[in-house]
Amino acid sequence: MRWRLQRPHAIVLALALLPALPAHAQRPPVTIPAPGITVTPLRHAFDRAAPLPLSLWPPRTVLGFQEVAYGHGGLHVTCTDTPARGRCPRSDSGEGPGGRRPIQLEFHEQRSGQRREIGVVGWLERVEWERTCSEDFWEKSEYPLWTSAVRECHIAPAGTAATLQVEASEIGALVAGRWQAELHLDVRSGLGGAVLGRHVFVLDVTVTDPGRAAIHLPEHGGSAAQMDLQLHLRTQPPPASVGGEGVLDMCLYDGMGSSSSALVLIARDGGPEVPGRAPQQFSVWHQGGGRAPHDRLDYQLQVLHAGRTRALARDAHTVLDGIDSAELRPVLLPGMDQPVHCVPTPLTFVTPRVPAAEKRDGRYQGDLTLEMRLPTRRP
Repeated sequence: MRWRLQRPHAIVLALALLPALPAHAQRPPVTIPAPGITVTPLRHAFDRAAPLPLSLWPPRTVLGFQEVAYGHGGLHVTCTDTPARGRCPRSDSGEGPGGRRPIQLEFHEQRSGQRREIGVVGWLERVEWERTCSEDFWEKSEYPLWTSAVRECHIAPAGTAATLQVEASEIGALVAGRWQAELHLDVRSGLGGAVLGRHVFVLDVTVTDPGRAAIHLPEHGGSAAQMDLQLHLRTQPPPASVGGEGVLDMCLYDGMGSSSSALVLIARDGGPEVPGRAPQQFSVWHQGGGRAPHDRLDYQLQVLHAGRTRALARDAHTVLDGIDSAELRPVLLPGMDQPVHCVPTPLTFVTPRVPAAEKRDGRYQGDLTLEMRLPTRRP
């Protein structure tokens, strides 16, 4: 059998090559400005050591886009008559391209009542109906939110988009706690400035700062101090005795805006072991050395929390409940430019009176370490 090789049919593929638009060069969908009140709840959480930005209107959120005659090319955004819900112009400023401008918004910390203004940055961009003067329908200029100004290129723009965000550097100014704010903005027509609709952003921001959690000693500006036991010699009634009380101003900061349900304190005595010493006793030792009973003075520790005195024992875990409902006190921690709120817990050093003849004259010293432990479950 013979095979005959036939010439294959030639297939001709004709391609029409058209210039491709960039991926972002697309006309926005027809959008009518939202009427009435639009409420947008936003929850945000971050560690203050690494703040995260918060987006209210993502880049190029279209407020309105329709044929030129509808006037959406001049849409603009203004604040209301309540400064706490956004402080910016309340009517059309008429200014030309000016870039990104902040709205000052008041945040309120739920636990402490602290208030702080931070900037919410926004801007407008104008959109063409046809690509008359742009490659991608979008004018290159950025306008302040509160202006109806446009740059006409043969014909007026047909739409407006907005961007609104809180930058990481700005929101990082909030200290630990749960912060709340409401931003009220009116979208206004480019034809006369009538209000077309209101946007309400309800912000709930939780800031943690565990790296700043501390046992703070306000009178000493940090977490270390030299404490005088306030010992006094009393000669009457005889025999002469020595003892006294000293109070150390102390405040507990949990790095959560004092919203923890409980904290744990552990007291550790840095001195040598003393056989038979009671768990509630801590000691200071004579500077001249020696480990005999007359070389040692024993004291006790008491912490005042929520109106109740608690005794501390060596190496024991003392649980302090109700941190999230306790009285607060503002303090300025080292390295911070604004106060945080901690829970006052004064620490009292009680040295029971002992016969002076049983102790060596001179100076006594010792080391005490307090450790604070945070709950494993955070709010």
